Parts: sequence; C-alpha cells; structure tokens
Amino acid sequence: MDHFAGLDVSVKETSVCIVDDSGKIVREVTVASEPEALLAVLKNPAYRFKRIGLEAGPLSQWLYSALAEAELPVVCVETRHMQAVLKAQINKTDRNDARGIGQMMRVGLYRPVHVKTLRSQKLRMLLTHRKLLQSKAIAIENDLRGTLRNFGLKVGVVGKVRFEARIKELVENLPDLAALVEPLLVVRRVLREQIGILHRRLLAIARDDEVCRRLMTVPGVGPVVALTYRATVDVPARFRKSKAVGAVFGLTCSKVSIRRDRSERQNIALRRRDDAGHALRSSSEHAVVEEMVLAQGLGDADRQAPRDKKGDRRSGASVGRDHAPHMG
Repeated sequence: MDHFAGLDVSVKETSVCIVDDSGKIVREVTVASEPEALLAVLKNPAYRFKRIGLEAGPLSQWLYSALAEAELPVVCVETRHMQAVLKAQINKTDRNDARGIGQMMRVGLYRPVHVKTLRSQKLRMLLTHRKLLQSKAIAIENDLRGTLRNFGLKVGVVGKVRFEARIKELVENLPDLAALVEPLLVVRRVLREQIGILHRRLLAIARDDEVCRRLMTVPGVGPVVALTYRATVDVPARFRKSKAVGAVFGLTCSKVSIRRDRSERQNIALRRRDDAGHALRSSSEHAVVEEMVLAQGLGDADRQAPRDKKGDRRSGASVGRDHAPHMG
C-alpha cells in the first residue's frame, strides 16, 4: 500500500498528515520544524511513501534538501497553486492544511517548483547582500544631499571617492552641522568598505566560473549580470524548452488581442521586478543582453521585428490600439 504525506511547515512546528492510497488518514502528528524530527516520523518502515509534499516557503529549501538526501520522494509545491486549492476549506488550521496537502499528493493535484541547489542559494545570498548594502549607501548619500540643500549647501556632481571630502568641505565652517553629518559619513564609509569586500568576492567567483566568463564575452554583460543569470537559471536541464527561460526573467510575450491567444515575438515586456530582471534592465546594453538571453528561446535576432519606439519602455503592451487604456 502506497502512502502520501503532507507537511504544513511553520517557523517552530510542522504538522504532518499521512494518508494511504484510498485517502484514509493513517497518522497525524506535530513535530518541530527540524530535519531530524521529520525524518523520525517519515523514515518509519511501516510507510511506503510515493510522494511527500510541502509548500514553498522560507524553510522549504532547507527541509527539502534534508529529505531529498534521505532518499524520500519529496515535492515542493508552488505557493499560489496550493493556496487556491486549500482556500476551499472551511476552517483553515495547520492540521487541516496538512490534510489538504496530503490529499493533493494522493490525487496528483499540485504544481511542483524547482528548489535551487546549495551553490545557487549562496550566489543569490551574495548578490542580495551586496545590493542591500549598496542601496543603503545610496540612501545615505541622497539624504545628505537633500538635507544640506535646505541650508544652501549644494553637493553637486561628485563621485563616490570624493563624496565624503566634499561634504566635509561644505560644513567646514558650520560646526553644528558637521556634528550632525559625521555619524552618517562614518556609516557610509563602513558600508562602502563592506560593499568592496562583497564585490571583490563576486568578481572572484565570476572569474572562476566558465559559464560566467562565456556570458561576459557579450558586450554590455558584466560579472553582476552574468552571475545573476547563472544563479537564476541554476540547473539548465530543468527547462524542457529554451523558450521557457525568458519567463523566469520576466520576459513575457504580449498578446495580440483578447480573443486570439497569439503572442508577438517582437513585443517583449518586462513584467517581474526581481533581482534577475533588474540586473538585465540595468545593463548598459539592454538590447544586447535581451538578445543573448532569448536568442534561442524567442527566436533569432534577424527574425525579430523591430519594436515600436514609443512602446519600448512600457511595462506592458496594450491588448489593442482601439481599446480603452484600462484594458492594457
């Protein structure tokens, strides 16, 4: 007899529901959200699991890797798809959610998602931390520019290297302002130093990676864009068609009309707002990068019609020229 399990994972505890192939609940238990506690229940020789499902979340990658290493048939389910199925329940509790996930595994009503490898997770962590520190440093610089302008002190066009010296030069004869500005300058200095450390680490990884070096041969593609592309794609074999790679980066085709479900290859819209899409948009040669990413997936460059200049920067193309604006 085959068995199926549903795991409703929270930060502290995980509700486990085990059902047989007829849908009968065999066991329900609540354990700590730790791999050892879950394996103590799921590795019971009395159960022959065919599928074990858990929802994609903050702990899903960690638990998925541990269960997969134990040779258990674990499946990570897409969050929105699971929410659409479980919202039909009257009482939404962790116990009922685990029951619903178990039944989803039994009938095969689920949409699996790819769980990134450990190396890809570390690369994404590096890129995310670097971007976070960079955004905080820029925010401090913009705040200093704005607050000093209230006193008639204009920073002007100045680079990152001379920014601190320029600020001190402006407040040199204003000791009260200098006392207020100094803490922000210290924080900015530390942030810039740590950004340099992370950036050097990023350059070293991109230099030692064969795929990143190949991507950087394309004009306009640097180590940040190449490493972001590498970490997002992760395992190329998970894509059945090269056309599907564009959707991961938010490069989706717009529809010709409401009635006809036909896509225009020459009209590509950036719809997602994640790090991968931002890295492609911020490249100095965006058109070249887009052509590189979608060369095999969305057709060769010589087969793509030129895009309309007026609609090139829109977040999404309209469904028809004669329709109302709210239909876009």
